[in-house]
Amino acid sequence: MTAVDEARPATAPAARPETGTVLRFPTGFRWGTATAAYQIEGGAAEDGRTPSIWDTFSRTPGKVRNGDTGDIAADHLHRMPDDVRLMKELGVTDYRFSVSWPRVQPTGRGPAVERGLDFYRRLVDELLGAGIRPVATLYHWDLPQELEDAGG
Repeated sequence: MTAVDEARPATAPAARPETGTVLRFPTGFRWGTATAAYQIEGGAAEDGRTPSIWDTFSRTPGKVRNGDTGDIAADHLHRMPDDVRLMKELGVTDYRFSVSWPRVQPTGRGPAVERGLDFYRRLVDELLGAGIRPVATLYHWDLPQELEDAGG
């Protein structure tokens, strides 16, 4: 059993009003949530991040309703400590996030850049400090546009 399990045992009832039944999750059940870097981070031009294929797509007129982009998104890049605090308050025990390839390796090749990696180091530290298990996805369909232009 981990500290997370002991702090928030997953025995909270979930009511089903239509039947009056109360569902209980087994002790140790882990409550997780997940995000994708492009959809949550924002900071599209910060820390050396370059455009991804999604930036190009979303900026193409007529491709996305209202012309929305991931330039700001949910601004997780700047609001991350508050986001983690909210996850903890909700009882989240596991958080799957993706690493933005254009943020950590802007050209899609060569060594990773420290500015880009720093955000994920801080995120993992914040999650661990809140008793939330981090689960990283290294690629969630945000190929650097420069790499796509070179043949994908």
